[in-house]
Amino acid sequence: MPQFAANLSLMYTELPFLERFAAAARDGFRAVEYLFPYAHAPAQLAQQLRAHGLQQVLFNAPPGGTTRDAMATAWDAGARGTLCLAGQDAAFRAGLQQALEYASVLQCPRVHVMGGLLPAGQSHAGVQALVTERLHWAAQQAQDAGVALLIEPINGRDMPGYYLQRQDQAHSLVQAVDSPRLQVQMDLYHCQIVEGDVAMKLRHYLPTGRVGHIQIAGVPDRHEPDSGELHYPYLFDLLDQLGYTGWVGCEYRPRAGTSQGLGWLQAYARTDAAAI
Repeated sequence: MPQFAANLSLMYTELPFLERFAAAARDGFRAVEYLFPYAHAPAQLAQQLRAHGLQQVLFNAPPGGTTRDAMATAWDAGARGTLCLAGQDAAFRAGLQQALEYASVLQCPRVHVMGGLLPAGQSHAGVQALVTERLHWAAQQAQDAGVALLIEPINGRDMPGYYLQRQDQAHSLVQAVDSPRLQVQMDLYHCQIVEGDVAMKLRHYLPTGRVGHIQIAGVPDRHEPDSGELHYPYLFDLLDQLGYTGWVGCEYRPRAGTSQGLGWLQAYARTDAAAI
């Protein structure tokens, strides 16, 4: 059975953020991820992890801003990353350094670097040189910090104009940078919306070793993975068959209460226990 991590930005939103760690632990999660930590001091978050026996497995680098206060509010202000944006070198570098500092305190092994929204009139090919140069620099910083960086294709329906939308785009970048510290974050929800053929994408990309993290949600409504057009029991079995040992982030919006919607997870736990 895959290892599942609760995404505390989308799950347990019925609770204040710092209370979500305890709730996830009570429901049996051993790991958490979330979008951004910058509204809270790293020591405060680390204390929550320790108190509830949780691992931090992923968070995002800031989507914008050059100070921690600005980074904490950038998402709500509409920022979606600086990687592809000319003239944003200071924000990109400051954001990465801030993320690596948090990763050190939280003992988090991976950070997602958001690609950003393509400026009007700009093409994907037109920003490739800039993006590759920035990722070379970022990968070296990550190497020094002992952290893996991830880039993620995100569907253009939920995030119109996002720089990376396809798996092949992300994998081409990873190959061009050619650093063991740069990998792809493969969200099966986004993959299904943009490309489909998810099982074949898993069979193609997982054996390359360049997929560093997987996320899930039901399609098309982004609810629990027991609803919608993707048959996750088959995909979870396929992950096992392909030897994937990383974490699977539950980045979905519960239909009606997080704990009440975890029947799908409890069924897997029961199945796993019965097999022992």
